[in-house]
Amino acid sequence: MIRIREAILVEGRYDVHTIKQVVDTIVLETGGFRIFKDKEQLTLLRRVAQRRGLIILTDSDGAGFVIRGYLKGALPADRIKQAYIPDIAGKERRKRHVSKEGKLGVEGMTPAILIQALHRAGATFIDQPQNEQPGSIPVTKQDLYAWGLSGRTDSAVRRVALLAQLGLPQHMSANALLDCINACDMREEIETMLYGD
Repeated sequence: MIRIREAILVEGRYDVHTIKQVVDTIVLETGGFRIFKDKEQLTLLRRVAQRRGLIILTDSDGAGFVIRGYLKGALPADRIKQAYIPDIAGKERRKRHVSKEGKLGVEGMTPAILIQALHRAGATFIDQPQNEQPGSIPVTKQDLYAWGLSGRTDSAVRRVALLAQLGLPQHMSANALLDCINACDMREEIETMLYGD
């Protein structure tokens, strides 16, 4: 089992169960939209974030992004990391019907996908060597504009296509994409996708 330093926050108890089978760390849940009214849980999340760091790992549907957006404003920005699962069509085994958007949630992801999402978020893996290579030049909002991924009439379409190539959810905003690119040091990968070798 892989150990990481940060705690992980997911939406529900089935997500908790799935993550605990893959990663050895504290796993907390929002209870879905209950987090909007649960002040005690929010206090706990702030404390955990301050002490060990917190990785937010919600489903890639619209509801997951609403929860993620709320938490981004409610928790200390320098102590949280964002992990994203890809948009994968399907239905979890325990459910009778597909979700509203027809996508698998955290509980439907394979261990390999979950570990990749944590790596992309910049999780601190214990007992594994960290990549010590210097990072590339950080990507800015001006870069996103120059690449046609924000601020233009077709930017949303281009961004969704790039997100699909990267295996990231289509609901990611330009700002979320920017954070992900810089957290994962993906400048060269993006430029290769956009312009080729």
